Amino acid sequence: MSKEPEARTTSREPTAQPVSETDATRERPRRGLPNPSGEERKSKAIERALVQEEGRYRLRDLKRAHVREAKHYVNCPLDYDTKMRLQKAAFDNDIKMTVVIKAAIDQFLRDNGY
Repeated sequence: MSKEPEARTTSREPTAQPVSETDATRERPRRGLPNPSGEERKSKAIERALVQEEGRYRLRDLKRAHVREAKHYVNCPLDYDTKMRLQKAAFDNDIKMTVVIKAAIDQFLRDNGY
């Protein structure tokens, strides 16, 4: 019985001699990265720079569009009666007072050719 386990363990051991590192590297072909020529590197660098520049332009245009769409506030003092009329009109029509004011300004500017 004791001979069978020994036979199993001896069959698992490698029979080939270990190979040194220098022999292993000589046998395998080296697969290095392709070394691009100077012109290829230059064209890739130019292409990358153009893509980055285009990205910067798109970001700048996006920021400008955001600024144009930003809200611009106008303060105007109202007397008490006008404020109450505005508040009542907004409440009766179930809209905000700013919507009423914006519509009134838009109508005034359209009527006067602006």
